[in-house]
Amino acid sequence: MPPPKIDSPQLICQEILLDEKRYNIAHDVLASETIIVDRLLNHGVALSDAYIELHEKLGRRPGALQAFLGQILSTAAFWSLDQISEARNARDDLKVVNQLIASKAAELADLLLQRTSIHNTSGFSSNTHYHVCHVLKAAASGNHLFKSYVERSFGRLSSQFDLKYWPTLTDFMSELASDAEKAVPEASDPLTEAATSARRPSLADFFKTLFAVIDENSVRNHGRLPDDFRLTDSTLATLVNCALDLGPDELVDGAYVKRIRQRERDRAREVRSSAR
Repeated sequence: MPPPKIDSPQLICQEILLDEKRYNIAHDVLASETIIVDRLLNHGVALSDAYIELHEKLGRRPGALQAFLGQILSTAAFWSLDQISEARNARDDLKVVNQLIASKAAELADLLLQRTSIHNTSGFSSNTHYHVCHVLKAAASGNHLFKSYVERSFGRLSSQFDLKYWPTLTDFMSELASDAEKAVPEASDPLTEAATSARRPSLADFFKTLFAVIDENSVRNHGRLPDDFRLTDSTLATLVNCALDLGPDELVDGAYVKRIRQRERDRAREVRSSAR
């Protein structure tokens, strides 16, 4: 077999990957992405058809091929299956923390109410905060911006209206308890949402994250990828198999990716239907 031409899709894509690796090493950054570069380079033969398709669809658009390969590197480096699992665990931890805040804030509200009652009925006081404005001012004592720009105006406002116009400390804690009790964890970006939306973890989470990455980097979202950019199921399967360095028993094919895409289309239709 003759050696590939210097301008072959495979060599073009591999040179882009090598440029990324050289930059990372020279600047001592993104070591995790460099690992993915090495995986892709080691799987050059398996990826040859994928590189041809990528070059056909992106090679004539300035920066698009580099952008897509960069997204493969970053997605595989920062949204591996272990990292997606960590994101799911963080969501579960947030639920627990919110419930603890709700419980402890409610408990503190009761204690503050008891202390106020003792102050008012026992003949004893403890010279503690009783006005929410005093708490805020004391809490901001180390905040230079508060002291420089807010404190004077806030002081005038708090002195203009006496205690009955402000929530009590008990009210304040009760609101924090109620807020935490009602809190529902929500993904703060499309990638986290895509990676963790399924009920049970699976390799499909990574594919959905990659779909979201491609969409986020489309022209309509100010990226470099054409809005109609779509790789074949088999090419996506090969790219992910190689980028994640999946073992023989873990490898997926185009049919697997096709099923994921179909489920995502069905889910999107359900969301649109329920929004009407």
